Amino acid sequence: MCKAVNMLKIVANSVDLMQGQKKVKTALISVFYKDGLEPLVRQLNDLGVEIYSTGGTQKFIEDLGINVNRVEDLTSYPSILGGRVKTLHPKVFGGILARRELAEDVAQLEEYDIPPMDLVVVDLYPFEETVKNGGTESEIIEKIDIGGISLIRAAAKNFKEVMIISNRNQYPAVTEILSSQNGESSIDQRKKLAEAAFKVSSSYDTAIASYFMGEEECPLIINESEQKSLRYGENPHQEGIFYGDLNKMFDQLHGKELSYNNLLDVDAAVQLISDFSDEKATFAILKHNNACGIASRDTVAEAYKDALAGDPVSAFGGILICNKAIDAATAEEINKLFCEVVIAPDFDEQALEFLKQKKNRIVLKQHKVETASFQIRTALNGYLYQDKDRAAERTTDFEGKTDQKATDSQLKDLEFALKIVKHTKSNAIVLAKGEQLLASGTGQTSRVDALQQAIAKAKQFNFDLEGAVMASDAFFPFPDCVEIADKAGIKAVVQPGGSVKDQLSIDYCNENGLAMVFTGVRHFKH
Repeated sequence: MCKAVNMLKIVANSVDLMQGQKKVKTALISVFYKDGLEPLVRQLNDLGVEIYSTGGTQKFIEDLGINVNRVEDLTSYPSILGGRVKTLHPKVFGGILARRELAEDVAQLEEYDIPPMDLVVVDLYPFEETVKNGGTESEIIEKIDIGGISLIRAAAKNFKEVMIISNRNQYPAVTEILSSQNGESSIDQRKKLAEAAFKVSSSYDTAIASYFMGEEECPLIINESEQKSLRYGENPHQEGIFYGDLNKMFDQLHGKELSYNNLLDVDAAVQLISDFSDEKATFAILKHNNACGIASRDTVAEAYKDALAGDPVSAFGGILICNKAIDAATAEEINKLFCEVVIAPDFDEQALEFLKQKKNRIVLKQHKVETASFQIRTALNGYLYQDKDRAAERTTDFEGKTDQKATDSQLKDLEFALKIVKHTKSNAIVLAKGEQLLASGTGQTSRVDALQQAIAKAKQFNFDLEGAVMASDAFFPFPDCVEIADKAGIKAVVQPGGSVKDQLSIDYCNENGLAMVFTGVRHFKH
């Protein structure tokens, strides 16, 4: 999936002609919608461009008093089969697809008297509109464009030579290019237009596939050749499928097949540990996509022990992940716990012997593979797209806001806690000390509730909060959170800031000797 960018603005404003500068001398225009076309046609005429066209578009251009060549005269074939075949001919496609830098291609153009096309202006039959307007099956099928989509793809493929206009919304931008650049275009401009053309092609085919699939709304077609049916979805009555190649991500060394819920938790674990990839040994335990224990230590065994201490109750049935190879001593301890999945970049041979003692325990050796840089989810009658939250603030990004400055150890813990809260369901609060998660408040409707949940949980497992630090995924609208944290023994706070009442929290910290830093970056997770 590509982000929808304002390609037209980029194209229209790009006047720096780089390598691959081409001048439009010949154009093919064949469109369903004529509105907005006139200024472009007149600009082409003013530039002396030879224009070829068909049917209604040809008549439209002639009515403007502009000379136009009939495609039928070029091909020596009329439009046949009720208009189903008009431009599907070597004399049309040869002129579009010819590689001008190849002598043999140019020779064949001359041999068969084929004019090279520098600009193709095509839109597509209104298939989606016909479906939405309740057209009959026969009417809908006739609106499946064949020649138009072929012209678009051919011109886009040969963008090194040809400009392709695939949408009437592009007319003003291309008219401006031709006007300001004396009929010339750069390779970058043509490539941007080709990118847009392939998006048009993809969207059009998706709409057609949707119709044949019986979907009322156009689905998001997933272009993944690999797919795997899961036992079920989030619950047994829901169907589940994974699209993608898990073998690129992991070697599964043991255990049952990954379930839908396993995959969600594994994804959350991989995203979390990726923020600790360059750290010393870090072990995390997750449940329902949230960390219930995490610690960074000099050895993997110590990291696991202190991660488990964070919440040994929630760890039951959890997902375990480490950023270093798991050794035998650690695996022996893990084997005492019922857990669903264990993930690491490698395992000692003896460690695997311990971990394989539980028949269904899933053991995954993780490869270094880039995960998707974006996220997609359904919403209402459509889809939401966003970049992944890749922001990772370090201590050098912190802005001190209080008289009391955070110590070096506090800064290290604040950075540690911030990495965790970024991957915790909002509203979220994380309490940490000595690079260990003491407790977190997750998915609460108020930040105060999240903090109180975290404090209660820390006390439940006998953690001393004196000297601990607190990280918040979003700003504090009131000073109540820093006051509650202070009374629990917390001495340093990191938050994004940005509330109109930030000063109230700053004032409380100054009056009570707390250190607080701002990052300027919010980390909501829903």
